Amino acid sequence: MKQFTVNTPSGAYAVVSGRGIAARSGALLDSLEPISSVFLISSPVVWRRWGRLVEESLQQAHATKTILFDDRERSKTLATAERLCRGLAQAGADRRSLIVALGGGVVGDVAGFVAASYARGIRIVQVPTTLLAQVDSSIGGKTGVNLPEGKNLVGAFHQPRLVITDPKMLKTLPARQYRAGLYEAIKYGVIGDEMLFRFLERRLGEVLRQGPAALSWVLERCIRAKAEVVSADERESGLREILNFGHTFAHALEAATRYRKFLHGEAVGWGMIAAAQLSVRMKLLASEEEARIAQLVRRVGPLPKLPAIKPERLVELVRADKKARSGRLRMVLAQRIGAVETVEDVPENLVKSTWRDLAARGKS
Repeated sequence: MKQFTVNTPSGAYAVVSGRGIAARSGALLDSLEPISSVFLISSPVVWRRWGRLVEESLQQAHATKTILFDDRERSKTLATAERLCRGLAQAGADRRSLIVALGGGVVGDVAGFVAASYARGIRIVQVPTTLLAQVDSSIGGKTGVNLPEGKNLVGAFHQPRLVITDPKMLKTLPARQYRAGLYEAIKYGVIGDEMLFRFLERRLGEVLRQGPAALSWVLERCIRAKAEVVSADERESGLREILNFGHTFAHALEAATRYRKFLHGEAVGWGMIAAAQLSVRMKLLASEEEARIAQLVRRVGPLPKLPAIKPERLVELVRADKKARSGRLRMVLAQRIGAVETVEDVPENLVKSTWRDLAARGKS
């Protein structure tokens, strides 16, 4: 078992990673006492695969109640959060209760938002079951739900008290879900880890096959990077913004399609291709580097075709992104593989031309 520490002003916590450790979830909570009750929040799909294993481990030490909800992106709403909060209230949850979020990014985001809100904040442990959640979303305390106007526009920073990452859980993931997580791993290579990017270029086949050694190396590299960034900038006031490379375009795509067409990682895949192209147009990135980024993203597997969105509508959605300032377009763009920067006042015409070019290619 490997352990990584996240140090934030809100407190320090561990990310533990190892094959089979989900079966020890109950014992791993010992450091979090006192706990009056445990609420396991998951989805029906995840529950059928892993719920009983985790629940039985928790029940060995704590009274545990399970609450399930639909974990599709379109269910990531205030209505869902309200239903979960009412479920906690009806079951007698108090300020010493603990939520264990078992699932992918949607479960983690929604359960985290519920934990941040219920009784003005109770503790949460994340047990991520998707690659995307294991390398990214389970760490760092960003929680939230979507609005029709944009992704994650309602939320809070609420750090978990522990993250339990078990690569064994990835074996049951559908191939599409697994690939979606790899796009986030590529992101870490682009934003600050050229060695990771080169590793993925050379050994992508092993990682796609979930070769234990290659997969563990990628997981540990991404977890360490996320822990370091969050420790340096808990609330996204500076350095942490680099984690949004590709996400401005991605969130616009998701909102434009009402969260029904793309898995989040797939939208990030397209978003990174778009951000790299825009970086070239802004004369920040060499075209050879842009080609490497696009090629690696496409090698992961087929992305859903891009929808027909007018450039003007895309810009409108980009303006609604949380990173925008007073309506000005603001994006994380690449300088080279391994380094990015936040650019203020990105020209609208370049965003539109990037989208037109990408949309034309994306139809083929």
